[in-house]
Parts: sequence; C-alpha cells; structure tokens
Amino acid sequence: MKKLLLLTTGGTIASLEGENGLAPEMKGDELLSYLSGINLHCQIDSKPLMNIDSTNMQPENWAKIAISIYEHYDNYDGFVITHGTDTMAYTSAALSYMLQNSGKPIVITGSQVPISFQQTDAKRNISDAFRFACEEIGGVYVVFDGRVIQGTRAIKVRTKSYDAIESINYPYVAFIYNECIHYNLPIDTSKNKEIKLDTSLCTDVLLIKLYPGMKPEFFDSLKNLCKGIVVESYGSGGIPFDRRNIVEKLNDLTKYGISIVVTTQCLEEGEDMDIYEVGRKVDRNTIIRSRNMNTEAIVPKLMWALGKTGDPQKVKMVMETPVANDLDFNTYKGSEGNGDRQERIPN
Repeated sequence: MKKLLLLTTGGTIASLEGENGLAPEMKGDELLSYLSGINLHCQIDSKPLMNIDSTNMQPENWAKIAISIYEHYDNYDGFVITHGTDTMAYTSAALSYMLQNSGKPIVITGSQVPISFQQTDAKRNISDAFRFACEEIGGVYVVFDGRVIQGTRAIKVRTKSYDAIESINYPYVAFIYNECIHYNLPIDTSKNKEIKLDTSLCTDVLLIKLYPGMKPEFFDSLKNLCKGIVVESYGSGGIPFDRRNIVEKLNDLTKYGISIVVTTQCLEEGEDMDIYEVGRKVDRNTIIRSRNMNTEAIVPKLMWALGKTGDPQKVKMVMETPVANDLDFNTYKGSEGNGDRQERIPN
C-alpha cells in the first residue's frame, strides 16, 4: 500500500461561507473526512502548510511547499497538494523548477466548488489526485476534471466551469475515468533519481501586455524597478516600431542589463519572431525567446533564473533550455497540442 502526504494550502476546495464570502477554513483531516466510502488503496497523512485563497499565493509560499516536499521526500511514495485554482498554474510551474529530478509524483489539485457543498467537483478531483500520486511516475502534475497535466503546461481558462484547467501547447499526460488511469503519453518510471531542491528566486519581475497606443516612454521608468520583464506581444511575437517605437525601448533595456522575455498574447502555438519584420527587429542575441511556453510558466522560471544569476546571457541560456517539458521548439497546432481536447473522455 502506497503512503502519501497531503499538503493543504487553502483554496476553494477548503472554503466555507463567511460574512465576506467564501474563504478557506478547512484543514487536511476535514477534507479527508468527505472521502469516506471511497476506496483509494493508500495510506494518507496530512500536513497543513497555509490556509489562503490562491489569489494571495506568493513566491515565498512556493518555496515553503517545495521545502516541505523535499523534507518529507524519503518518507512517502507520493504527494498531493490542495490549492486554489486562480494561481494553481503558477505554483505547479514554480514547483517544476524548484523540485527537479523527482522520481515520485507531486500532484496539485483543487476544485471550482468547495468540498462541503452538495454539488462539488472537489471529491472527484482529490480522489483522482490520490490515485495518480500512487503511480510509478516522477515529476510535478496538475490533476483536474479527469485530466493529468504537465506541471509547466497548465492554464486556468475558465472561471466557473469544472473543466477550468487545461493543458496548453502540450498533450495531456493521462485521463482518469472509472477510477482508472489511461496514459496519453509514454512515461518515465525510473526510480534511481535524486531529487534536487533549488528555491532561489528573484521576484523583481514584471509582466506587461502590449496594446495599441502604448507609450514607449513607459519603459524608461522600468530601468530601476525590475531585473526581468515578460512582454506579452501580438501574434507570433511582433513588437511595434512604427510611430510608437517599443522595439527600441526593449533593446535599450537589454543594454541596461534587464532580461526581456517575449511571448504572445495568443493562448496557443507560441511565438515565432522569425516570421515577420515586427519580430525580426528585436535584438534576438539578447531578447529571450519563449517559443511555446505558457506565461504561467515563464514568470516563475524567470524568477528562478534570476535567482541563480544576474548575468543576462546566462539568464537567457537558462530560460531557453527546456525544463520539465516547459517549452518546445516545434509549434503544436490545434488539438494536437492539447492532447485530443475535442475527444476528451466524458465524465
């Protein structure tokens, strides 16, 4: 029988109605009490780490989760983390960078409706998470609505629906239905791995979304405010240079020693700055290419990279090196990149 550790952080799954609306109140043992009658074939211990709405989740909390898993790593076969859905994708990506080479499953889950409500997705999600945490697989994953998602590829795309979390630009790892796990990808079951912990983070990072009419002068004010900037550009990675020349400002910032990552506002298929003139005018010797990474992975990875080095060229090398399947130099298209989304197994 596998031995699992449940780490609770709060979120909707643990929320109760209060004077000011839903707020996380329940601890691990209370969550587990709602699973009575469900045969999970595993021993579960629980440990509360925090009890917060995931809107309040911070990088310091990511480090606390990672350290707790590392400290208990030798005592358990797998780990389940309950978490709010709003920043779940950021946390799953951050853990993928801070806890590398894990030979055991680290599974993050949550719900759109509290577990105490009669109509809830929480019981299914947490049960599926425990089942997947018993698998012979290593790494960080999100389990939600019967789907297993690589930790660096999750995105919350809906605010209310049960299928709120999707895998973007990467196939689903597996599907879970009828209490069985059906893999969609080949998996690595090797156990001879030594987990690595690296929680060094630099949070001096800014995320900017371009829009028509944006003043280039805005970027001049950033030189002393941050060490890294993620720019969500248009389409394949185009940056304006006509009338309002933002290309010039970004190139200037890199000369000032600031690491600039260019991604796209488009949800799927990623950037390709090689296609259009508006992409080629950027200094690609210094600007960091994100390829088909998700913004939710780019931000924590940039914090992690800057926590390791202040050298922009080394930061660029770290950012452009794939970690936990976070980026691919190929472009996935449509349902191919999302693991048969339109053919998803029904509930």
